[in-house]
Amino acid sequence: MTKSVSRRDFLCSLGGCAAAATAVGCDNITHSKFFRSRFKELGEEELERILKELSTENQERFSNAEAQVSATGAQPGVEFGYALDLSRCTGCRRCVHACVDENNQGREEEIHWIRVLEMEEKHGIDFHHADPYYSPETVPEDGKFYLPVACQQCRNAPCVKSCPVGATWQEDDGIVVVDYDWCIGCRCCMAACPYGARRFNWAEPEIPAEDLNPNMHYLGNRPRPKGVVEKCTFCIQKTRKGEYPACVEICPVGSRKFGNMLDPDSEIRYVLENKKVFVLKAELNTRPRFYYFYG
Repeated sequence: MTKSVSRRDFLCSLGGCAAAATAVGCDNITHSKFFRSRFKELGEEELERILKELSTENQERFSNAEAQVSATGAQPGVEFGYALDLSRCTGCRRCVHACVDENNQGREEEIHWIRVLEMEEKHGIDFHHADPYYSPETVPEDGKFYLPVACQQCRNAPCVKSCPVGATWQEDDGIVVVDYDWCIGCRCCMAACPYGARRFNWAEPEIPAEDLNPNMHYLGNRPRPKGVVEKCTFCIQKTRKGEYPACVEICPVGSRKFGNMLDPDSEIRYVLENKKVFVLKAELNTRPRFYYFYG
């Protein structure tokens, strides 16, 4: 009888995956079929079959007949951009929780793709004095302002360059994605990201069946397996259908702006042309598509 071998075990046995072995161990923990082709290399028939399998798996796992996994591609003439008005943000963290609900992050693991930093007005944007764990009775606090940070969707993305297996790349509409079935969990991308925007999934995501978002994307919010890296994808399952990201929809003060930067009539284009915008850590030449401004 032939014993099935996972792709991770195979790579570990070659001795060429020391980083992955250290990170998650070479054992029976698997998250993909042996040598499944990466997303970029899938043919139409194979992709259709895999999407059907994933949909069925999630329907059975979460007892949700509506669970469907799609793979809507980038639309021509679209380059997404995001802007955040720091003068409006109140630090309420509604964006954090809306992101969790929309993107099927594990509830018990408390994986958050958005991190809101509380900063002191007297110091300005100073990460040394930033507090991501603030918990006052009410926000905003006097003398404080808030800087939410998520994946910056960089044009010159260090995470893409650092991935040893090509499991992360940038799509034509600017979204940096991860193929969860190809990721080996080495976390090189996490070390390379200067914004701390990637999260390692230490456990199978625990999501109550009633909380599952059944509208999933292969490269986005389908429940991630244990031992992979995940991140913000501009809610790829929504934005490629012409909708706003969940964090934009939930913001009670309208501090978040999103749209197609190639559309001269879009809100994001207006911000870029009429506001003084800046990006985080511009000196690193990562060239983010995530902009900050003071309205």
